[in-house]
Amino acid sequence: MAGSNPLLILFYVLAVAAAAAAVAVAQQAPSSNNATADDEQYWAERAEAARSRNRAAYVRDPVAAMNRFNRDVLRATTRRSLARYRGPCMATNPIDRCWRCRGDWATDRQRLARCARGFGHRAAGGAGGKIYVVTDASDDEMIIPKKGTLRYGVIQDRPLWITFARDMVIQLKQELIVSSNKTIDGRGAQVHIVGAQITVQQVQHVIIHGVHIHHSVHHSGGMIRDSKRHYGLRTESDGDGISVMASSNIWVDHVSMYNCSDGLIDVINGSTAVTISNSHFTKHDHVMLFGAKDEHTQDRVMQVTVAFNHFGKGLVQRMPRVRYGFVHVVNNDYTHWMMYAIGGNQNPTIISQGNRFVAPDDGNAKEVTKREYAPYSEYKEWVWKSQGDVMMNGAFFKESGGQNERKYDQLDFIPAKHGRFAGELTRFAGALSCRVGKPC
Repeated sequence: MAGSNPLLILFYVLAVAAAAAAVAVAQQAPSSNNATADDEQYWAERAEAARSRNRAAYVRDPVAAMNRFNRDVLRATTRRSLARYRGPCMATNPIDRCWRCRGDWATDRQRLARCARGFGHRAAGGAGGKIYVVTDASDDEMIIPKKGTLRYGVIQDRPLWITFARDMVIQLKQELIVSSNKTIDGRGAQVHIVGAQITVQQVQHVIIHGVHIHHSVHHSGGMIRDSKRHYGLRTESDGDGISVMASSNIWVDHVSMYNCSDGLIDVINGSTAVTISNSHFTKHDHVMLFGAKDEHTQDRVMQVTVAFNHFGKGLVQRMPRVRYGFVHVVNNDYTHWMMYAIGGNQNPTIISQGNRFVAPDDGNAKEVTKREYAPYSEYKEWVWKSQGDVMMNGAFFKESGGQNERKYDQLDFIPAKHGRFAGELTRFAGALSCRVGKPC
């Protein structure tokens, strides 16, 4: 290039350098196809690990587990303990007796992890981990959440017991994806979580306690972090209140839920070892869905306890609606429904004990139960049993039962606390107004 213009030489060198840099960047950056493939591999590996954990959490003799629950209730609920409410603290069921009347609950929060009953009794949540305090109610960053927010806490890769610094309304911008070994503990504050669903997907040991969850809406998805080490493209979320997917050892307790776009609580995709207790549900159509689709046969491992809840004003149906699995519905108070209370298809086992069912005035909606998409010749074999339930205003429970893994007989069941006590057992359902230094 002897005799060439020095300025042209400079331009040439810069152009070559820029081209080389562009090639290097292109080689280092994954294509969108590669990113999608990486995401698919990540979730496939998580799904396999979750299936293994769920199989381990499955109880081979669910009737024994159910009977153990009933024994605990009978021991904890003497006639004296269910007397008329008179004092500043009265715990009317064994879960609440474990912690509610202790003045030191705020300094011994993790005691709660020892209080679960039913199929989710092993749920440890964030027990053994540090206390993480939510100080910031914002939810603006999906990929790099701000420290102090709820989203930052739930994605951490270690056990955390999450509490709240003050009363707050958390307006979620996208679904909140909770990682394993987390407790969301609203005691001591009035915490409302709104705007998007809480997703518990392919994880274990999660406790959600003492919060108000409502007005969750559908979102189209986007880039969202699900753990400290991973974020990726999420598809749409339905707008459930809480969606439990392919997870185990989950406990939802003392929550107040209403007005969500889809269901209030879904338990689907092979989830098991779940307890839903002491909660208050109002103003909703599709309340609980256990098993999402007929083709999801993995839900045969599903085992759920629904206990001490109040199903209140403005509810329509699905309390719960079940596919496959084994569900113990015990000591709940059903004071409102418009279509039916408990339904399902695909041969689920549903044992109803010690509930109070108050039918609506509509003469066409007196039946507690609804079998869907099956003729009598098929559903007559499904094990749906009622024992010790109280039927009011013309309510009736249509029993069935033949061979479903084994043939259950009433003599197999230890009776639950009778349904006439359901009002007392559920008296304190929903999020409580706990104040530090005092019993709840």
